[in-house]
Amino acid sequence: MPPMLFAGSAKPPADKFNLSLTSPPMENMQKRILQILVTLTLWSGTTARELSVVKPEEVGMSSAKLAKVDEVLKGFVADGKLAGGIVAIARKGKVVHFGTYGKMDLERDKAMKPDSIFRIYSMSKAITTVAALILFDEGKYELADPVSKYIPEFEELSVWKEGQAEPTKRQMTVRDLMRHTSGLSYGFVGNSAVEKRYKKDKPIDRAGDLPTMIKKLSDIPLAFEPGTKWQYSVSIDVLGRLVEIWSGQSFEDFLAERICKPLDMKDTAFDVPKGKVDRFTANYAPNGSGKLRLIDDPAKSRYLTPAGLASGGGGLVSTTRDYLRFLQMVLNSGELHGKRLLKKKTVRLMTRNQLPKKLMPIRIGPIPRVGVGFGLGFSTRVSMGPWDPGGKVGEFGWGGAASTHYWVSPKDELIVVTMEQVMPYSFMTEWAVKKLIYDSIEN
Repeated sequence: MPPMLFAGSAKPPADKFNLSLTSPPMENMQKRILQILVTLTLWSGTTARELSVVKPEEVGMSSAKLAKVDEVLKGFVADGKLAGGIVAIARKGKVVHFGTYGKMDLERDKAMKPDSIFRIYSMSKAITTVAALILFDEGKYELADPVSKYIPEFEELSVWKEGQAEPTKRQMTVRDLMRHTSGLSYGFVGNSAVEKRYKKDKPIDRAGDLPTMIKKLSDIPLAFEPGTKWQYSVSIDVLGRLVEIWSGQSFEDFLAERICKPLDMKDTAFDVPKGKVDRFTANYAPNGSGKLRLIDDPAKSRYLTPAGLASGGGGLVSTTRDYLRFLQMVLNSGELHGKRLLKKKTVRLMTRNQLPKKLMPIRIGPIPRVGVGFGLGFSTRVSMGPWDPGGKVGEFGWGGAASTHYWVSPKDELIVVTMEQVMPYSFMTEWAVKKLIYDSIEN
């Protein structure tokens, strides 16, 4: 096993659960983090180099202040607001906190595991955008290219205006897809004629496929002229189809070969295979009386069977470890442990705002996210305001429908991933721990 797993000690542990290190004594929290990551590696049999584990003080953070994160999450579990969750924190490429809390499955009384598998929903979007940008770096297309250059069905799209469908005045571009200015929608942002068509036609039905999705979308009018508005949408699912066209591979195979394999994201996929079902989390929703009700049983979930439509916008499952590795690659300007996926200048396009001021701030629902723009795949913080006051300018991130979330602060060399399974989406965990984590940075 690689020495990096043991935080500088070349001597492996005596067994899975009782670490015997020759390096200087570590505080309990660091021992626990190390034990978690070693156990993950032993379970998986991987030979990949892992992110190393250090005391927070070694990278300018406070152990005492980070302990408050544990208090918050344990409180959420005790109050029944969460069944369980994980909070992982890395700084300067090193893991300083990996907390597991509560249950991954209340009905079966199963404790949350370090390698638990989560439905990450829209956290899939950044991975899909990286896939597309790998091909951009290879010269397969330009960001300003009209989507119709590669998907002929999008050549003559219509847009809904004043109660009727009219021909679009401007072609949708690849850049529009990546920054959600395409004119596409999701079917949940109102009750207009366009939204009703999304609800009726179900273009991203998991039982379908990507070519069928394209045909359905081409028949639905756009919600607005491309480039004139920011609206969350199925744009990244269309991007997944473009990856297939540009690469000549299925979208699933491209992700597996070009992202998951080089980054050793061994648990990131569109379904949960039989051998991993015991690590698959249950998904919950509030029951209206302060408790949680089961909405997706991991033993009966649709994720146990292969998806027909590989949804690049929301179809992946993953683990905290896998997503940490993905984000570390992004923070490292496109490279992890000698494996380069993207050019540095391409990563800058992802992590810096690409929206003109007139399209900001972004919003999902009625509340504007003041100070927040969008890059190619991530939301980006460009100024402070009433939205998310615990954040920082320069931060980028996003989340998933079951309340998973992540953010990265390049200035602080900081990555945070929070995992849980509660729908609809809640900012509860992110907003409760964000300021605590930033306040723990002392140098």
